[in-house]
Amino acid sequence: MRKIAIYGKGGIGKSTTTSNLAAALAEKGKKVMQIGCDPKADSTCSLVNGKELPTILDVLKEKKNNIGFEDIVFSGYSNILCAECGGPTPGVGCAGRGIISAFEILEKLQVFEREQPDVVLYDVLGDVVCGGFAMPLRKGYAKEVYIVTSGEKMSLFAARNIAKAIEQFKGREYARLMGIILNSRGVPNELAIVERMADELGTEVVIQIPRDSTVQYCEERNQTVIEGMPDSSLAGVYRVLADRIIAK
Repeated sequence: MRKIAIYGKGGIGKSTTTSNLAAALAEKGKKVMQIGCDPKADSTCSLVNGKELPTILDVLKEKKNNIGFEDIVFSGYSNILCAECGGPTPGVGCAGRGIISAFEILEKLQVFEREQPDVVLYDVLGDVVCGGFAMPLRKGYAKEVYIVTSGEKMSLFAARNIAKAIEQFKGREYARLMGIILNSRGVPNELAIVERMADELGTEVVIQIPRDSTVQYCEERNQTVIEGMPDSSLAGVYRVLADRIIAK
């Protein structure tokens, strides 16, 4: 079972990247589970036709200790298992603590043991790498981390912070940085900029995803590019990303 965390600054396209990666992996015959670790709880929306899934935290508040597997895990496109951690009411409580609580429920229900996915993808907000948002890095959760970034200054800043958090756990059998995914924004010399940062971090740019309106076209229809425009050049890029991650 591969457990992979996809981190990135809010708005950088990590959920789009993660969902298309999940769809591409499923297309290749892999059993995939995607877990959204963002309080907005919108990680899996393009895999479930835009449906708003009950979050683990909301179900926990409502049902206390009477939570079942079917309450928090849902089948999406190509039978991808989808779950959303959720978060507290805006302005109240700690979103990081919410992730910890959600992970505890997933453990209690032995979700991975029950479903035996080939690949688990954690889609994690990377603006703040506090204890909760760092949870997927810890032993027993994700073993591999990919950071989604553009060549924009604030995105690169967030990427470096995430890499520092990963470095803090080095030597404890925690997750390790496997590479950078460049989600292009049209910055001059963008690939060179991000490759330079990757080299500084001792890693590599796994793929460059071009800026392409196909993403918006498909997301307006609550679909991934793999589902909505399977023959597009962009769908091919996501398939290449899946192949490169499988090969690592």
